[in-house]
Amino acid sequence: MKQNITINHITKIEGHATLNLRIDNGIVKKAEIKSVEGARFFEDIVKGRRWDEVNVLTSRICGTCSPAHSINALMAVENAFGINPSGQTRMLRELLSLGSIIQNHTAHLYFLSLPDYLGYESAIQMAPKFRPEIKRALNLKHVGNKLTFIIGGREVHPVTNRVGYFSNVPKKEQLKDMLSQLKNARMDAIKTLDLFSKLNYPKFERKTHYFANRGKVYNMLFGPIHCHNCCGPGVCIPDIDYKNHFNEYFQEGNDSKLVQALGKSYMVGALARLNVNADTLPQKLRKMIPFKLPNYSPFMNNVSQAFEIVWAIERCIELIEKLEPKQLSVPDIKPKAGRGIATSEAPRGVLIHDYTFDKRGYVKKANIITPTTQNLANMEDDIKEFVPPLLKANASKERIVLEIEKLIRAYDPCISCATHFLKVNWI
Repeated sequence: MKQNITINHITKIEGHATLNLRIDNGIVKKAEIKSVEGARFFEDIVKGRRWDEVNVLTSRICGTCSPAHSINALMAVENAFGINPSGQTRMLRELLSLGSIIQNHTAHLYFLSLPDYLGYESAIQMAPKFRPEIKRALNLKHVGNKLTFIIGGREVHPVTNRVGYFSNVPKKEQLKDMLSQLKNARMDAIKTLDLFSKLNYPKFERKTHYFANRGKVYNMLFGPIHCHNCCGPGVCIPDIDYKNHFNEYFQEGNDSKLVQALGKSYMVGALARLNVNADTLPQKLRKMIPFKLPNYSPFMNNVSQAFEIVWAIERCIELIEKLEPKQLSVPDIKPKAGRGIATSEAPRGVLIHDYTFDKRGYVKKANIITPTTQNLANMEDDIKEFVPPLLKANASKERIVLEIEKLIRAYDPCISCATHFLKVNWI
């Protein structure tokens, strides 16, 4: 039996896309997620621009995770020119990244995902009955915003982070106040983890590959890409070698790239980071993970994000207590011809920036791979296995659509970053 169902739009994701399903006798023959946003061409925008403009331009790729693009672009430039930033600069970048994590995860969990599980269309509708939860979300969002502001100079599109240094370093008084706010936010973060651990998630698992950067400690910025469930222990993909492992491709009629690794779809993001990195967490935090690892349910990406809010706050406290801020001199940067590649963890997963410069330091070639482009193929493969049991149980079309929306939103997709959700067509 074949079905034709059209759903005009899915809200509560970043950007807009369509999902085309072809179903025959209860089997999903095809699941295609297509962006309906205009192509952004951000790689072409930076071509011909100078080395010190790259992070400013790429920050505009995404308003919600602009620090990640800015930091990654800076690290790529530094790798091309052989610049080794100071320990203080690395610490400040990590704090800026953590502020973005707190901002992003809080917004996604409370305002995009939670309404689905409480039976509301939006957080605004939830507010009268769930006032403490909304207040908690706003408090956490404020802490993330404040941290990105004092480190990056703005809450969105940071301006103080430069190649090799920060143009303005936060004062001790600012860091002391920030430390107090972070400590006060601990309980809100723990309550958030408790809330999202107890929601009634669909029972669904599918083993896939999980990729994440891995360092000596659980962090967002420093360490090569590793994999769980694909190639055993050790470094899977050195930065310089990423193109030999990640295959970027286009679908006809789709403005967004898709990516496969080792010929298969894979997942990046908070769940992937836990599957790859949980053993690098402090023991007290590892005990707070509310599920067994490895975990293969995409819905647990929500819980993983809630856990990362707790981790981010604890990590920020640790870094600020160590930091002795000093205004450093501007480094003498001598551009040269070469290629710089940087990989790090944006809130939604692995982010890759790759630039080739001429001898004057102008960009000749650029390639940027965002987390959502990497997750799109995995979403499609999840949907193929997720929908048939719903059809077999004679679920209504409305119920099926809601459950698909929950699945897609669990990935926290940013279609705006991926175009370079959701109307659903059932065939």
